[in-house]
Amino acid sequence: MSTPPTAADKTGPLAGLRLIEMAGLGPVPLAALMLSEMGADVLRIERADAKEPLLSLPEAHDLDRHGRSILRLDLKRPDGAELLLRLAEKADVLIEGFRPGVMERLGLGPDVVLEGNPALIYGRLTGFGQDGPLSRRAGHDITYLAYAGLLHAVGRQGAPPVPPLNLVADQGGGAMMLIAGVLAALFQRSRTGKGQVIDAAMVEGASMLAAPIHAFMAAGLWSERRGENLLDSGAPFYDVYEAADGRHIAIGCLEPQFFAEFARLLPLDRRFVGSQYDRTSWPDMRAAIAARIREKTRDEWAEVFGPTDACVAPVLSLTEARDHPQSRARQNFARSRELERPTPAPRFSSAASTLAAAPTVADRRPSAVLARFGIDETEIEALVRSGLFGR
Repeated sequence: MSTPPTAADKTGPLAGLRLIEMAGLGPVPLAALMLSEMGADVLRIERADAKEPLLSLPEAHDLDRHGRSILRLDLKRPDGAELLLRLAEKADVLIEGFRPGVMERLGLGPDVVLEGNPALIYGRLTGFGQDGPLSRRAGHDITYLAYAGLLHAVGRQGAPPVPPLNLVADQGGGAMMLIAGVLAALFQRSRTGKGQVIDAAMVEGASMLAAPIHAFMAAGLWSERRGENLLDSGAPFYDVYEAADGRHIAIGCLEPQFFAEFARLLPLDRRFVGSQYDRTSWPDMRAAIAARIREKTRDEWAEVFGPTDACVAPVLSLTEARDHPQSRARQNFARSRELERPTPAPRFSSAASTLAAAPTVADRRPSAVLARFGIDETEIEALVRSGLFGR
């Protein structure tokens, strides 16, 4: 097995960028992982007395730690906070996902940190933002989707809302918006030399993802009634149907030319082709499509529609998706020891990303980590003897 890459070996577009990640759960670790795989040298600061998380993973599967060096530091001690301030002076970016006020109580708020390093990008990610009546409330993806109005919109007519995993608020509205903020702030710093604070909130990021839906609603093209719209299972040509084997087919032929191809291959009565957007025809159209789909298995339909632009796809499981010919052709999944996981995205033409690996012994050794930040050996030995670091 090849040796895991060091910071100097990274070739991504962010190679040479130094980032401090304050350990937490959910979207901040995903953002740190992605930035690491884009080339950033990431130091993850964990609590010296940190307990096992709710979902504890073996090291080989723990992507919250892959691609980083790790320092378990007692930040409640004044010398612990002082050390982190010194590390931040040598960093380009710091990201944290604590509730408002936590970093300030540790003496590590943005005002203090930016005083020591005015060029630092200080990224903050919370559920509701740094202020407002809900800012200090706990929550999870489902909480933020509920407040954003998006949970109400996901589901079928006459059925309760359905949580879309934790992809929309946590990862889309959280991690992706934090990354976008960091990259935008880095660009501005390249012109001004000054850092800044990013206030990213998952409820706001999730709302931004739904900006086109708000525009549709304002234009009278979208109803707040769940399961009655073009993209929420209301339209029979944008929905999921059960095949003969109990598995499912996803149909998404929105455009008339794609719907015509779908109708030809299914086949569907030609009268529906001319009335695709006539809502009065939708109940009969849905029943006709459902009856046809039940005549073949999922994979048989995949063979029928695979070579076409009818926008029909087999609903694959997560395991099946890894083995699909498109995934294999593009090498969309890679193996990191016993873990097979998605490869870094997006791809760059002239700066290959680095697949993150589990931290090595050196990545966890305080002496090795601190030496990279320019702290001399004598001081490192004294810090280690002081009991400042956890194991």
